[in-house]
Amino acid sequence: MSAIVSDSAVRAVKAGRLPSPEEALALAGFSDVPALSSIAEDLCLAGHGTKVTFSKKVFIPLTKLCRDVCHYCTFAEAPRQSRRPYLLHDEVLEIARSGAGAGCKEALFTLGDKPELRYEAARDALAALGHATTHSYLEAGARLVVKETGLLPHLNPGVMDEDTIKSLRDVSVSQGLMLESASDRLCSRGGPHFGSPDKLPAARLATLQAAGEAQVPFTTGILIGIGETRRERIEALIAIRELHERYGHIQEIIIQNFRAKPGTRMAEAPEPSVEDHVWTVAVSRIIFGPEMNIQAPPNLRPDGTAHLIRSGINDWGGVSPVTPDHVNPELPWPHLDALEEVTRASGRILCQRLAIYPAFAAEPERWLAEPLRAPVLDCSDSAGLAREDTWHAGSGDVPPPESILYLMSGPSNATSTRVERILARAENREDLDVDEIECLFGVRGPDFGAVCQAADRLRSEAVGDVVTYVVTRNINYTNVCTYGCRFCAFSKGRLSTSHRDRPYNLELDEIACRTQQAWERGATEVCLQGGIRPGYTGETYLDIVAAVKDGTPHIHVHAFSPLEVWHGAHSLGMDVSAFLKCLRQAGLASLPGTAAEILDDEVRAVLCADKITTAQWLEVMASAHEAGLRSTATIMFGHVDRPCHWARHLVRVRDLQRQTGGFTEFVPLPFVHMEAPIYLKGEARMGPTFREAVLMHAVARLVLFPYIKNIQASWVKLGPEGAAVCLNAGVNDIGGTLMNESITRAAGATYGQELAPREMERLIRGSGRVPMQRTTLYEQVAAERYSASHRASDTMRSTSGLSVIVAAAE
Repeated sequence: MSAIVSDSAVRAVKAGRLPSPEEALALAGFSDVPALSSIAEDLCLAGHGTKVTFSKKVFIPLTKLCRDVCHYCTFAEAPRQSRRPYLLHDEVLEIARSGAGAGCKEALFTLGDKPELRYEAARDALAALGHATTHSYLEAGARLVVKETGLLPHLNPGVMDEDTIKSLRDVSVSQGLMLESASDRLCSRGGPHFGSPDKLPAARLATLQAAGEAQVPFTTGILIGIGETRRERIEALIAIRELHERYGHIQEIIIQNFRAKPGTRMAEAPEPSVEDHVWTVAVSRIIFGPEMNIQAPPNLRPDGTAHLIRSGINDWGGVSPVTPDHVNPELPWPHLDALEEVTRASGRILCQRLAIYPAFAAEPERWLAEPLRAPVLDCSDSAGLAREDTWHAGSGDVPPPESILYLMSGPSNATSTRVERILARAENREDLDVDEIECLFGVRGPDFGAVCQAADRLRSEAVGDVVTYVVTRNINYTNVCTYGCRFCAFSKGRLSTSHRDRPYNLELDEIACRTQQAWERGATEVCLQGGIRPGYTGETYLDIVAAVKDGTPHIHVHAFSPLEVWHGAHSLGMDVSAFLKCLRQAGLASLPGTAAEILDDEVRAVLCADKITTAQWLEVMASAHEAGLRSTATIMFGHVDRPCHWARHLVRVRDLQRQTGGFTEFVPLPFVHMEAPIYLKGEARMGPTFREAVLMHAVARLVLFPYIKNIQASWVKLGPEGAAVCLNAGVNDIGGTLMNESITRAAGATYGQELAPREMERLIRGSGRVPMQRTTLYEQVAAERYSASHRASDTMRSTSGLSVIVAAAE
């Protein structure tokens, strides 16, 4: 009967459902470890792909006093006169700062269980510190760590009631308590938990339930090899699953193997074998299904990591480059290079996570206390994992070398099967779907290199080795705007004195003058965009175009975002198509594809709720293309968005391009966070990581090929070095010389004033490509324009007059 029911459990998993408790319990008699491991690995890959995570942490042993006497533990100690019962907060901060300096994101507080209930020394020490309980002192210490270091606390304070859990929720992003076992038998005389009131299964399960009611992301698990049976392990896992099904709060299950320690009552007890550990991990994955995070600590099983990774785990737990494992000090953490190597050898990619898992970080209103939401965002990438670099768009940071290494490396046989399949479809000119695109945005390691190299092959097929740029001048005619875009540091109220610039509004003759200056310096294009000032109507935009063309009739007018077009049309009571025809007759030649941000209304509701919708943006662009006006397409990414939103955006751009063919280029614009209001309020990330920024260009090439030939890198956002890197990831254009730019600079960017033609060409040649100065519509410029731009560039190197004039005018 046991074999029949356990086979039923396997069939349940293959049918896409979790085994029932009865089916799960029958697995206790199912000893075919290879079969279980194979099923568990498939489930793990379905839920987590090839990523295996770890948390880079510091271990803070706030106190080693404990009222329990577990017979295998060397962490707990009796009071000693030579050692203070509790770490002082200065000591806590010293440990935390050392971790922050080493790139850690997590502060793991581990401590004994309520020692003040047993030891007078603990009570006296707490009183001297101004606290009545260990939990109160822990709360104060965790609050200090967040405030002073930005590390995210994970707290393991033992058995707690709901009030304690709620108070600690305010200072921690997650908490944890190992269930260890659900067997009361192990608490009886002679058992490993005899004499330890906090190890009673009912007390520990009550803590897990209280954590669920308090909506705390919670870590738990079982300890195997302390005398329990396999059936008892499954009973414990089922008890955890039932609580998770009720509250959804269990973020990871740890399958920890007992290690015998000298000096304990269980020093001679047998340790579980690798096979037994693998069996338990596999059964755990089968019980919990593909989505749960299942962990095995690598330092406790150095002889079996390769086996464990093939049995259903997707996490290695916390690893510290700074502090030892105070619970298992005899077993050092693996070096991260070694952990990465064993992970890679199993066909997986090691990724750093936070103390709160991505699914929980994605719902901060539910799972995080308000003061911890901004610190989590500051540590997060778009997937909710840890930021893997310190690069930020617009900051002038040098690109991280590890990303460049993978991008430049040759073909790898470590590329995952799914990524290989998607890349083959893209290179075969098949349209990728949203799920496939989202997958590409998540790649790391060898997969990252493979995606960039595939994009570069398509770049070569589409446009060869020519890299283009345009000599243009940006004229931002006003920074006063009636719209409330939460990412924008450029727009000002009429009396605003915040950020870098005071409110201004350029007169028509000043716009005309700047355009004439641009023409004299070799420009073929002037790009006109600004805020929507109170009183602006469609006539305003018509007057601006007329002023430009009257003074400089041969310049290409690239102007007005879809938002400005929409506003102008409706202010005159016209439909968009009719207004666009008027603009074209006045001299408008093409539209910038800005105001797109993310073409997904879920994101737009957060970023720019009063702006045009996704459908309206697409409507303006379709009408413009129908009227004979070409346009660019953009995406502004790295704030509150996720890869699924990026994928939808690309599909919408691709679908419109298939209909109209009107987009000249696609321009990714990484979010510059420094002065952005939504970031300053703690509600957005710090822009994309460098890997994400490069991937946006590469994936855009793969998705938009062959519909859009040109992918542009913004040197203003990426910096010249970052733009050069992207030339190896599908990019064939590095935008405009600008002459001066205000919008990105207002957000805190280092770059933005000008990159002269000679500098553009030096950057392109340095990347092994052929530079070509182009027009807005990607034709080679006339020789006269090319010569004029270089003469002006040479003049600017010897005189800074125009730069001074421009700065003063702004």
